[in-house]
Formats: sequence, C-alpha cells, structure tokens
Amino acid sequence: MNIQYYGDYCFKISTKPAGRATEDVVIWTDLLEKGSGLRAPQGQADIVFLTHGNTEGVKESLKGEPTVIDTPGEYSAKGIAALGFAAFQDTEEGATRGQNTVFIFESEEIHIAFLGALGHDLSPEILDKLNGVDILFLPVGGFGTIDPKLAAELTRKIEPKLVIPMHYKIAGLTLPLQTEKAFCEAIGNCPTEVLLKLNIKKKDIEEKKMEVVLLERGV
Repeated sequence: MNIQYYGDYCFKISTKPAGRATEDVVIWTDLLEKGSGLRAPQGQADIVFLTHGNTEGVKESLKGEPTVIDTPGEYSAKGIAALGFAAFQDTEEGATRGQNTVFIFESEEIHIAFLGALGHDLSPEILDKLNGVDILFLPVGGFGTIDPKLAAELTRKIEPKLVIPMHYKIAGLTLPLQTEKAFCEAIGNCPTEVLLKLNIKKKDIEEKKMEVVLLERGV
C-alpha cells in the first residue's frame, strides 16, 4: 500500500486488494476545494471518499469513472469493503458547519479509519467500530474541526498502530490552521523526519502503537 499526501484532507492511496500480481486500485480522499490556496491534484481514480462537501471537483480533477462514496452506509467497490458513519463538522450536530462522514475501509489486511472534517468527540458506538484500526487519518489543526488536544485524546481512545495527521498548516494552504507540532506535542510522539510517501505492508506495522507519520505534500 502506498500513501501520498496532497494537503488538507486529500490523500492518494494505491493498493492491491486482490493480491500482489494484480493492478492497483487508486483511492482518493476529500479533494482540495477551491479557495484553499492549493492546486487540486490530477490523476486516475477508482474510488473517491468524500467525508464532507460536494462531488463537483471529482470530474474536474480526476480521470476515469470512479465510485464516489459520500454518505454513511455499507459499501463494496473494486475489492474494497467500507463502512461510513454519520458525524458532524461541529459540536452542534451540524447546525453550524454541516455533516461529516467517518469512513472505515480495508485492503491488504490493513484497516483504515478516515475521520474527515470531524468537529467533535466520537460517540462510544463509533469508537467501538474503530477498534482494531491499523492506520488512523485525523484532522489536527482546528478551524472547524477538532483541535490538537482533542485529536490526541481520540488517538489514545482508538489506539491505532499508525497515525497520519491532516488538516494542519502547510505552505500555500490559506486556512488559519495550527501546525502539526501542537498535535505531536500533545500525543508525545514527534517524528524526526517527514516522508515523501508511505509504503506499508501489514507486517510492517504489527508491532507499532500510535506512531505518528508525517508526509510531505505531493504536487
């Protein structure tokens, strides 16, 4: 599995759910929105997970006829099994900033949780569904989502093997976000290097516990 970061909530995940000798399935998450200050990436897509916002940017940015998953429910596409759970972008049940969907999906025996633009603590019911997650993607920069302190608290509740922060201040992103350092300090786990991309197999993470991985923004 290969994971690349493009800023804010946008990741490209290339994976082989059917085995090593098969073609990659390319997954994208929450494409960059207009006005973010960053250029939306271009490329082929098989599956797009949208936790919030609309689907307009998918056809503008991505090639192919991807399966777009943007609401709570149970899904199966291209060999990827996924579950979506209703959440919100604020602490007022969506009254201020709207709905958000928490996604869990699995490929190559790696279980991934993508929290999207989560703006509140998670319910015991959703936390129970996240039990056993290998890789957790969560927002850490505040501004309409959870702040670094709550992000660290949620990480400790979920206890993933790897943690990949998103939605934090990086060069070019115009949103008034905090940096990733505040989260790393809150969780007490600051990596010494930033990776260009993450190549990972199930066996690589079996002994890890809440290890923070920071990724450079791709172009």
